Amino acid sequence: MAQKNKSNKKPRWKLLHQYYSYTGFYSFVGKSLMKAALPILIFIIALICVHFFVIDINDILAYITENFPPIGVLAVFFASESILGLIPPEIFIAWSGKTAHPNLYLTAIAFLSYFGGIVSYFAGRGIASIPSVFVYLEVKMAKHIKNMRKWGGFLIIVGALLPVPFAVSSIAAGVIKFPFGSYLLFGLLRFVRFFIYGVMIFEALN
Repeated sequence: MAQKNKSNKKPRWKLLHQYYSYTGFYSFVGKSLMKAALPILIFIIALICVHFFVIDINDILAYITENFPPIGVLAVFFASESILGLIPPEIFIAWSGKTAHPNLYLTAIAFLSYFGGIVSYFAGRGIASIPSVFVYLEVKMAKHIKNMRKWGGFLIIVGALLPVPFAVSSIAAGVIKFPFGSYLLFGLLRFVRFFIYGVMIFEALN
């Protein structure tokens, strides 16, 4: 009987798949991609229009590279990645492709994005310890916090890999006090995203 029960037991991956199906994780990822796709599409169309009808994008990137110190550009990027991901990382990936050392600066912004997420994580931890601010944030980020409690690490993976704000997932992880070691591990996928996007954007600009 024990052997029969053991054989009928579902594998862990099937149980996880069942759980994420029932709790709406897959539909959430699909909807998030759809929401993220529209602004990215608008951004790409605007970029193409500027490139062909106003000024060569390569000239703009060259101007930024020549007139703004790298440390300033990197500081702006780090601030953006630490505060809700206000500026699309793709702009900075394109900028790194026009520097004298593209791979070096691509690696630098990948690290800054990763550490920006850590800043957001600890911001969430800090907010959770201030009752009045926590109540306000729990209302404003109710959906993200609820989803983080349901899906945990998988939501961090989505934030790290897909074109959705990584900082938001990081803040939510901090608010629920998601284990920091696991957060760091899942967040490493941020480097994978920057590598893939870097290859695509560098190729498109050459």
